[in-house]
Amino acid sequence: MKQRTVSANTAGVHDRHAARVGGLAVLVSLSSFFYYLQRGDILMHGDATAHINIARRVFDSLTPSPLALGTVWLPLPHLVMMPFLVSDKMWQSGIGGSIPSMIAYVLGVLGVFRLVGGLLESDARTRSGARFGAWVSAFAYGANPNLIYMQATALTETLALAFFIWAIVYIAEFVRGIHEGNSVDGLAGRSLWQSLRRCAYCVACAEMTRYDGWFLAGATGSIVIMIALRHWDERALRRMALKFLMGIAVAPVLWLGYNAAVYGNPLEFATGPYSSKAIELRVAAPNGAFHNPLVAGQEFLKAGQAILAVGNWGRFWLLAAVLATLLTFVTLRKKALAILLLLWAPLAFYSYSIAFGWVPLHVPMWWPFAVFNIRFGLELLPMFAVTAGLLVAAVTSLPGIKREWIGAALMAALTVTSYAFVLKAQPLCWVEASRNWEMRRAMDTSVEQMLMELPPNSRILMDLSEHVGALERIGFPLRRVVNSENHRAWKRPSDPEGLWEKTLADPARYVNYVISFDGDAVDQNVNRTNLKLLTVIHALGRPAARVFATGNSATGNPVNQSR
Repeated sequence: MKQRTVSANTAGVHDRHAARVGGLAVLVSLSSFFYYLQRGDILMHGDATAHINIARRVFDSLTPSPLALGTVWLPLPHLVMMPFLVSDKMWQSGIGGSIPSMIAYVLGVLGVFRLVGGLLESDARTRSGARFGAWVSAFAYGANPNLIYMQATALTETLALAFFIWAIVYIAEFVRGIHEGNSVDGLAGRSLWQSLRRCAYCVACAEMTRYDGWFLAGATGSIVIMIALRHWDERALRRMALKFLMGIAVAPVLWLGYNAAVYGNPLEFATGPYSSKAIELRVAAPNGAFHNPLVAGQEFLKAGQAILAVGNWGRFWLLAAVLATLLTFVTLRKKALAILLLLWAPLAFYSYSIAFGWVPLHVPMWWPFAVFNIRFGLELLPMFAVTAGLLVAAVTSLPGIKREWIGAALMAALTVTSYAFVLKAQPLCWVEASRNWEMRRAMDTSVEQMLMELPPNSRILMDLSEHVGALERIGFPLRRVVNSENHRAWKRPSDPEGLWEKTLADPARYVNYVISFDGDAVDQNVNRTNLKLLTVIHALGRPAARVFATGNSATGNPVNQSR
């Protein structure tokens, strides 16, 4: 087999451009973060607050433990946030939750640039447009107003996108090496294995960030299996494929094992009381695509377009993506097929999830004309961004068209125009977060005021599933709150010796105050004997909150328990 080499000069030019792309991404990330921070927008979404406090409660709790990571949400985002949340100020402000997202944003921009540049440089017909295409793709990805807002928050989409993009970067480099005839032995073989190993790392991280990563693992695993079967005589390649498959299987196996050991159900995250299914059954949000994957796919495509443009103008992006996919496949064929399929893979995953996974998605232009889970559309942003750059190079590779900068200018103009209108109308991810906050604002601010009026070092009993943000914003330590995480999850159906259960049975023994919200776990289970009602807090459209004094004026330490 032959070995392909890249000139040092070409690599040096690429590195200089990558450095410029990274520098611009850092500037965009920091400036947008400070903009949203001073407006108080980074903690608007309830899920962002929840992610921060899941990470915080691992060490700031009456029963600190890694098991406080819980189930349903995968643990990696919380683990990478944790070092930044040790500081009370970074927890209270939400900055600690934003830092991993900001780093992931910069890495995602660099990944898109490298992916497109490497793909286009691999063929003589598209090499002349590689630099223009890579810049166009990086700009289309990094300048998206919805992504720019999301990277300033603790929501997990930006982190998942970075792992998704870099997994495709490395699998693309592996596939190109195989199709270009690189040897699987010697230096070339080590380079192939390095690409495949790094892909496995990225896929494993994606698997522990969002469940999209599990689908990505299946897709990349299928590609590697097909390559191994096609080159079955290459023993070294078979070993690489086996190691890769074992590597990407570890994360799901560990998560299933964790759920089985702690909750007695390996699928607790999918079927338990905090799963998407359970929440949807309680909330009963309308889902016009329920059990209809075709409609679900259309909704997801529409969400992806809405992330890029206002109204129906996103159809231009979809048309450009389809055209680029076809032209690139015709031009590069086997070198591009796997990459193009992976870029479109979120369409299959979300079509299934929306139709059968109890995960509704609402886009403002279709019934019920609302904005809900619109951030799912960000999963298509890498596809739209990459195909924008590929289209530039694919068109310039056609006979008679040699002006690469013309195509790049046209795509850049489409990007700038689309994003300008998105900014004018407000990014939908920001709109959803803003509406989410408006639903909680009155109750949260009233609870904050009440908590600030409590005596110093007071200890409370409270269910943190809905209003933990009220404690975070005023810096009320979680180690002064008895909540539903203060018990041993493997003790079913309840833990008689758990601090949570004992406090519900005898609140005066463990806490000074009890805060309940109509219908929550405290309201339904606390022993009200000898509790004195102090106040009732009402907020339009929200369950009422009740504050009780227990008669315990001491703040003695409840007995810690082993978890």
